[in-house]
Amino acid sequence: MTAENSIEPRVLPDLLRRNIRIRPDKVAYREFDAKTNAWVTMTWKEFGDGVMRWRKALAASGLKQGDHAAILMPNSTTAALADLSLLSSGLVPVPLHAVDTPASSAFILNNSEAKILFVPRTLRWNAMLNAERDYPNLKAVITSGEDADTADKDSPVPVYNLSDWLNAGSGTEIEDPYIDSESLAAIVYTSGTTGKPKGVMLTHGNIFANTIGISNALDMGPDDVFLSFLPFSHTFERTVTIYNALNLGAEVGFARSVLKLPEDLQIIRPTIFVAVPRVFEQFYNKIKHSLRNKGGFTASLADQAEIIGWRKFCKENDLAIPSSSYSWMDKFLAPYILPKFSEQILKLFGGRLRTAVAGGAALNNAIGHFFCGMGIDIRQGYGLTETAPVISVNRQGANNPTTVGEPLEKIEVRLGDMDELQVRGPSVMKGYWKRPEATTEAFTSDGWFRTGDQAELSDAGRIRIKGRIKEIIVTSTGEKISPTDLELAIQTDPLFEQVMAVGEGRPFITALAVVNEKEWEHFAAEHGIDPKDDSAMMRRDIRMAALKRLKKAAANFPQYGIPRNVRLLREGWNVDNGALTVTMKLRRPIIKERLAAEIEELYTVPQNKP
Repeated sequence: MTAENSIEPRVLPDLLRRNIRIRPDKVAYREFDAKTNAWVTMTWKEFGDGVMRWRKALAASGLKQGDHAAILMPNSTTAALADLSLLSSGLVPVPLHAVDTPASSAFILNNSEAKILFVPRTLRWNAMLNAERDYPNLKAVITSGEDADTADKDSPVPVYNLSDWLNAGSGTEIEDPYIDSESLAAIVYTSGTTGKPKGVMLTHGNIFANTIGISNALDMGPDDVFLSFLPFSHTFERTVTIYNALNLGAEVGFARSVLKLPEDLQIIRPTIFVAVPRVFEQFYNKIKHSLRNKGGFTASLADQAEIIGWRKFCKENDLAIPSSSYSWMDKFLAPYILPKFSEQILKLFGGRLRTAVAGGAALNNAIGHFFCGMGIDIRQGYGLTETAPVISVNRQGANNPTTVGEPLEKIEVRLGDMDELQVRGPSVMKGYWKRPEATTEAFTSDGWFRTGDQAELSDAGRIRIKGRIKEIIVTSTGEKISPTDLELAIQTDPLFEQVMAVGEGRPFITALAVVNEKEWEHFAAEHGIDPKDDSAMMRRDIRMAALKRLKKAAANFPQYGIPRNVRLLREGWNVDNGALTVTMKLRRPIIKERLAAEIEELYTVPQNKP
């Protein structure tokens, strides 16, 4: 048995101790320090020392094993220290979403019974106080922004600067608690499209099993470098990036912001890039726009490179190879055409990317086809917060981007009523915090978790997600369509920033579409209208021109699934106006209610009939 495996890890803190023991001087985290205007690193030993310092402060604050602690922090070494120090102390992290409303954050803080709150600025705490003044369980608020003096003077809870709080605990004696695999490791609140969020109880065993399963499925190692930019509060980011890297002993670089992501990719130069499909969609649109600007010949050459690359990808991944009378030329053309484009695309991601992981939502088939054809190894996966979160992911040499791959090791799947995907395994949640009825409803009578997603299972064991059962549109003619797939396809046209398909109980499908402002300006110039004139969006000729583009993007759908009318909108849907969840999913009932008149109008004005 090697030294690395001499102590078999059981829980996440064991992984940290292993890294401190076998690779103490290896870089664990990298981030930008605004004070010195430079990128700084922290080794595993330095990080371990930091965790010990935090644990002493937690003990000095009177927190006991099993207590809950809320974290509202941007992606940073500080957030990682908070999380790992809580886990190592046997405490239960409660991640709060940075984009959530103050009222929702206040609800989660009280519902979770958190005893301490970590924030980047007191501004966040003050905003929560404006929404709710009563926090009976909360004992302290810690600000890493060192601005405790700007806290609300009437704050019912004391506010401390992080440095003062850490110093106050420096002399405290602590011991390593025994952490059982069934002990809680997180309460993560899911933002449903209706009602109050539910707290998902994940155990140490849940998260540890999922972390190990991911590491084994994705063929990664200690020399890999991750770029962390998805919100730290999302289970997808914490498990697939932070905890996965912790298990591997790999480096994590924290992006400064989403806006600086393109620049940070060039600085961190990750080998592993974990993102939601929307990010790949934005890269796709940027690349396509650049190719169009270079002229028809370059765009056509790129299309040919994608076709050749896709055939190569299919051969490498045991997929059906599209036939072509020109395929015999691939071996001659591929060495000249593919590198011309694949190398340029690779540079956008920093130049040394090995694997990109897409999750959190469905990846549009056209985007998966494009990047895989151009040499970017995108592995689409699938999961839910309730499963810690990954259920399945595509493997090397068996990657089919139109599916979400095969289940992780020790995870079983089956299809239930209405082809609902049901899951059983060590990473399935303990239940919903203080919601026994909801917990019972989430499981079948024989103990399988109900995902709520309709799926197909291939003979090879791969999963294809068809959509949320409760969201599937059934028209008055009985036709069924998954709105998510349709919306993703339409959004591959850069004119349409956001799309929501409509048609439940109606004779045909229509769409609400929020336009991208820059693309709308180009579109307006092409059609001789003022881009600032909102009334132009209502003109029949303009709507039909937009609908023509929309139908082209949705051309691969059956005729009954292609929208026959579209309402163009300027105001986007976001968390602040209540139209999106904190995980950026559409709150369909709310949007339908707010735009009821606009939806009705889609079925009363002349339509573009098939």
